[in-house]
Amino acid sequence: MTTSTGSFPLAVEARIPLYTAEFANDPHGNYREMRRAHGSMVPVELAPGVPATLVIGYHDAVRILNDPEHFPADPRIWQDTIPDDSPVKPMLQWYPNVLRNAGSTHWRYRQANVAAVDGVDLHGLHATVEREAIPLINAFCENGKAELISQYAMPLVFAGLNDMLGCPPDIGARVAAGMAALFDSVDENAALGMQMLSEALLELIALKRSTPGDDMVTRLLQHDAALDDTEMLYNIISIYGAGLEPQQNLIINTLRLILTDDRFAGDVLGGSLSTRDALDEVLFNDPPMANFAISYPRQPMLIGDTWLPAHQPVVISLAGCNNDPAIGGGERIGNRSHLAWSLGPHACPAKSVASLVAQEAIDQLLDALPELRLAVPVDELSWRPGPFHRALAALPVVFPAGPPLNVL
Repeated sequence: MTTSTGSFPLAVEARIPLYTAEFANDPHGNYREMRRAHGSMVPVELAPGVPATLVIGYHDAVRILNDPEHFPADPRIWQDTIPDDSPVKPMLQWYPNVLRNAGSTHWRYRQANVAAVDGVDLHGLHATVEREAIPLINAFCENGKAELISQYAMPLVFAGLNDMLGCPPDIGARVAAGMAALFDSVDENAALGMQMLSEALLELIALKRSTPGDDMVTRLLQHDAALDDTEMLYNIISIYGAGLEPQQNLIINTLRLILTDDRFAGDVLGGSLSTRDALDEVLFNDPPMANFAISYPRQPMLIGDTWLPAHQPVVISLAGCNNDPAIGGGERIGNRSHLAWSLGPHACPAKSVASLVAQEAIDQLLDALPELRLAVPVDELSWRPGPFHRALAALPVVFPAGPPLNVL
């Protein structure tokens, strides 16, 4: 909201919190009300006392995403104004990685990351996902029920990412323990988690320096960007961050759609619509990172009739922009013009890899358990609160019990 003179948005009390259960339960209803009350630029809170502007207009988002000169991703001036105990600070603060830098530094990191991703063998990745999926399915297929986040999507995505990074199982287990402590805890436990994670990844980096392989860590090390160990550490952490929760959410949100929407529930399993069609629908309506692609204007910027303050987060609502009435609605099958992968210099370099893993994971599960169905009514599924992700707390399913699949 702005005044008639185009001044800064109203005070924090008028801001809409993105972190509540109410928002998580009906984000699209909230986006519609935001659009009615505020237009394209919405005053929000990312956490108590942390103001930001949420962009829900598609064309304004495209302008911002393609203008890194005025909207850089470097948060260092902003983060000095945020208390250390703010729950969003660990995720948004500056690190020497591709996500939190601008200009030539960002370009250097991005070139190394793109090269690391581009070296992934997509054909071999099919086999990797199948190899990891079958034992996971075998662990629950005789039970007639499963919880698909903890028993399938999360371990499958983690194993696949470790494989792409060249991370051996013993180090991978320590990475998992460190990440769990880091993201599920606060205070000293979070610090301990960061220490565990860093020690494990520094060991992985040393391993790949001495024993290179055909993997992403080796390609990062060998790139002309010449990343040092600290830069390697934080870029690998950003790969895990981008590759775990968003990938897991994409798989689970698509399975939810397939199992609950009549347009897909009959047609995908019957063969007239593909898993990729369901993925496209999710990437439009419920992308795994619903509100992200954060920048911090170098100076006050006027967008439309709203002034964006300098050094305050500008958050792109990928979900809100995808459903902006200004770009029309209608049929989404086969339409990939969404912003789920972002745009511009910070666009996701791994969308082909992520799409392949999600599609293969879903197909493996549905091929093995074609009579899969929700164990609870769809309105009893719970969405996890949080300003950035679109994530279910659990996806319980039932199916006719069957014998284990043949292990590859």
